[in-house]
Amino acid sequence: MRHRTFRWLWLAAIASNIGTWMHEVGAGWLMTTLSPSPLLVSLVQAAGAAPMFVLALPAGALSDIVDRRRFLIGVQIWMALVAAALAAATLTGAMTPGLLLGLTAALGIGSALMAPAWAALTPELVPKPELQSAIALSSVGINVARAIGPALAGLIVSSVGPWATFALNAASFAGVIVVLAGWRRAPAVSTLPSERFFGALRAGWRYARSAPRLQAVIVRALAFFVFASAGLGLLPLLVRRLPDGSAGVYGALLACVGVGAVGGAFLLPKLRERVSADQLVAGASALYAGVLLALALLPSAPWLAPVMLASGAAWIAVLSSFQVAAQTAAPPWVRARALAVYMLAFNGAMAAGAALWGTIAAHQAPAVALVAAAAGLLLLILPVRRFRLACAAADDLSPSLHWPMPLAEGTAIEHDRGPVLVTVEYEIPPAHAAAFVQAMQAMARVRRRNGALSWGLFQDTDRPQRWVEYFIDESWLEHLRHHGRITHADAEIEARVRALHSGPHGPRIHHHVGPPAPGSGLLPLGAGEG
Repeated sequence: MRHRTFRWLWLAAIASNIGTWMHEVGAGWLMTTLSPSPLLVSLVQAAGAAPMFVLALPAGALSDIVDRRRFLIGVQIWMALVAAALAAATLTGAMTPGLLLGLTAALGIGSALMAPAWAALTPELVPKPELQSAIALSSVGINVARAIGPALAGLIVSSVGPWATFALNAASFAGVIVVLAGWRRAPAVSTLPSERFFGALRAGWRYARSAPRLQAVIVRALAFFVFASAGLGLLPLLVRRLPDGSAGVYGALLACVGVGAVGGAFLLPKLRERVSADQLVAGASALYAGVLLALALLPSAPWLAPVMLASGAAWIAVLSSFQVAAQTAAPPWVRARALAVYMLAFNGAMAAGAALWGTIAAHQAPAVALVAAAAGLLLLILPVRRFRLACAAADDLSPSLHWPMPLAEGTAIEHDRGPVLVTVEYEIPPAHAAAFVQAMQAMARVRRRNGALSWGLFQDTDRPQRWVEYFIDESWLEHLRHHGRITHADAEIEARVRALHSGPHGPRIHHHVGPPAPGSGLLPLGAGEG
């Protein structure tokens, strides 16, 4: 909180998130008024989450290559306009189930565009030693909003109507817009041009495919959120069917979730001192399975209040563990795209889970759907433990900048020339060959996640001690970017490989560039000289 921009954005985000939770209550309760169908009620949550499944990676690519501050301001304005349209349509009586789902999806589009850029801002606002605390504090802010927003919305829906929650949500974006407009963000300094959109998409996907730490977070998120989504997705319907159910009760129960999450957030530092992230997530998953069973079996709101407190504590334990692991799983150049892939998994699981459990509840009963979700959550706790969540400080992902820039003899190479083939020749004694091959598997992941289209390793049949590694970059410009993407953690992997090299000098590196395309007007290297 010492850092001014972080502090004001944190406060503005709390106000905005209060508005978002008020929308959740208003939209969920309004749908139960427009239609009692369990499927339509659960689709309100799915409509808000589904756009993230489609737009997460494009949004991450955009936020990595454009000015994040301006991008976020534009998205916030879009969301404010959509929320205002929701309020107007509800107030005038023009709202229908289809229109509610459509406008909720439009808000979801804004959330999908905003989320990767917003998450990637945190390392710019606080120094690295404070990153984990900043992420935890952001989670506390979200859950403070969850405690206030639903309770306030329940009162407003009961006394004024759902339209007022949508209007207040529209107003809640103003604080974030003002803070972002006043933030003087330091521009990124680079001698290379910005990545193009589709190239950035491809680079982000290649990184995700070759980053085991990020993949572990994604698998764990899918295993938890597909089943955990049953609780929030079916809660409006459960409250509607209670003898004492009302909009106020629904808001109060959601507020209990927020209170439980805030309380859980204050317990997390002590818990993390005693148990690993994997143990914490396993315990919280078991607790949340108990919550789902209680929702299926308990008959009245007073009994459900302590259950929702427990659900909030379990939720914050899982969510903050995943967020810290995802936030620290990628270097700065691809951070928003890596977070986008995680958010894709999170929101895709929430959307798919809400639709699945809503369908089961429509054909069977809500209790059947909740019991099935609880069983699935429990059954997967042990199988997914092999996908371990890495410690936040496990790797140094800052740029090492230890690769010298390649020089072309006597001529400049156009940025669009490509592809680029890089070969690295090693001298490996036979006694070290097995260790070398194993070490090179980690090197392969480094090359691919930093942009290589392909990678391979070959042994010379005439000289078995000679091994040749190759990797291919898309263009000369992409290869220059590859140089800037190598992290200190990557450099440690390289050092382990080079320690097995036995030649009098280091491994020999050669660069090869593809010929110019016919009709491009470009000449081969050295052509026309002398």
